[in-house]
Amino acid sequence: MKKGRTSIHGVLQAIRIASQAFFFGLFLVLLLGTRFSGKDSIGAVERFFHFDPLLGLATFIASRQFLSVFLWALVPVALTVLFGRYVCGWVCPFGAVLQFSSFLFKKMKWHTPKIPGRRLLTPKYAILAAVLVACIFALNLAGYLDPLSFLYRSFIAAVLPAFAAAGDATANALQSAGPAAGGDGLTETLQVLRVNKTFQQGMLIGLSFLAVILLNLYRERFWCRTLCPAGALLALLGRWNLVKVKVDAAKCTQCGLCTRHCQTQATPFPNPDWRPGECVYCYSCAARCPTQAISFPIAASPSGTKAVDIPRRKWIFSAVLGLSIVPLFRLSPSARRPSPKRIRPPGALPEPQFLSACVKCGECMKVCPTNALQPASAEAGPEGFWTPVLVPRIGYCDYYCSLCTRVCPTGAIRELTIREKTKVKIGSAWINKDRCLPYALGQPCKVCEEKCPTSPKAIQLMESEVPMEDGTVEYQAFPVVDLDACIGCGICETLCPVSDDPAIYCTSLGESRSGDAGAFVETPGA
Repeated sequence: MKKGRTSIHGVLQAIRIASQAFFFGLFLVLLLGTRFSGKDSIGAVERFFHFDPLLGLATFIASRQFLSVFLWALVPVALTVLFGRYVCGWVCPFGAVLQFSSFLFKKMKWHTPKIPGRRLLTPKYAILAAVLVACIFALNLAGYLDPLSFLYRSFIAAVLPAFAAAGDATANALQSAGPAAGGDGLTETLQVLRVNKTFQQGMLIGLSFLAVILLNLYRERFWCRTLCPAGALLALLGRWNLVKVKVDAAKCTQCGLCTRHCQTQATPFPNPDWRPGECVYCYSCAARCPTQAISFPIAASPSGTKAVDIPRRKWIFSAVLGLSIVPLFRLSPSARRPSPKRIRPPGALPEPQFLSACVKCGECMKVCPTNALQPASAEAGPEGFWTPVLVPRIGYCDYYCSLCTRVCPTGAIRELTIREKTKVKIGSAWINKDRCLPYALGQPCKVCEEKCPTSPKAIQLMESEVPMEDGTVEYQAFPVVDLDACIGCGICETLCPVSDDPAIYCTSLGESRSGDAGAFVETPGA
């Protein structure tokens, strides 16, 4: 066994691990770089998504628009067609997370590799077919199971907030221990990272991520071999690649170690059963071979092109499933009358186009400096689940920030300058006079008017006579909203001193992206 591990394939395996570590580190750098730095500029932190063929294809089909940035996806496509799924085994950051977790589970004796049945390989092809058929009808479901979208969303809404919360607790404990304990330094580091810590779907997203990790206890890289539609697309593209697996019959002892430890169930032994579309070229099989019987020659011959056996009826069933999903996702009251809480980020496309382009990656939520953008639940119906919505009770849309418009990888949120952004109306503010302190209790309050950022102010104070119990008359200032000037930023709701149920609130009514800005009342008979 040790002899096999010192072979050239053992070295290649070490290089592959280093490559995975590098690209996962690059993922973290870009992720942590998606933050508000005090400037209205940010680098191409969303570039990773543009190398994803599934996102590029799904966005193109669903939105009927071709984004030139997805030309970068031709790089992994070309590499896969020529040499196989090296992208999955060497580059994909989610694959690195799954492989590392599988490695830990095996080291802790929680998982023992075994040769599974072939049925585990077919679901990802069915998922891919269903997703692409749904995209034809402008229902983009790729973001739910695409590995990059899934990984980014999980880290943004669950993993990073959990680490930040743990860091805050540690910093508080260190600060209580004394100045020399380093609590202040840890607090400053966390502040520099600017990790948003509050997400209304954080627990569900975190549990989904944890479930995928724990599935590795059942089968190594379970997501990659069973669920990943991006992997299925690359498997189809890489079936006839030039890099083959060759087992030297003179050296092979038929021990079965290669097939048992194959991470994606490509079945290197027996050689005729090898499936090149499933192989991610991790070289674990060759590195573990005690007789060095396995090699990876380059051959242009059509041999070794065995694929997963999926009957035609299963492809048809998958297509019909994707077709039937479309109306089910749109059986929602939001299709007839939009939810008042469905406040989209500035620059968001009109709702149908927005839903067809958004891949639920969470980049806009990560970059929001006030934590205002949140994963939607019921606000946008089933089709808009986990798409971004503004939740003013958590945070407001900063008047002089447009970073969320600069990080969207698919154009669901068009890029805006600060000047353009301040003119975009994303909703309207309304006053609940039963809870507003001046209206309900006669107490003076002008927080909403003071914090309103528009010029002229959308919230103004109007003085009115108020009869007192003793018969005298006093003048009281009451807030009034100018709906034509209000842009729906939500700062008034966020900072309202009536904290449990704010006396002023924002809804999406009047949003300019729908072309009905100012149309607050429907004309009878219209």
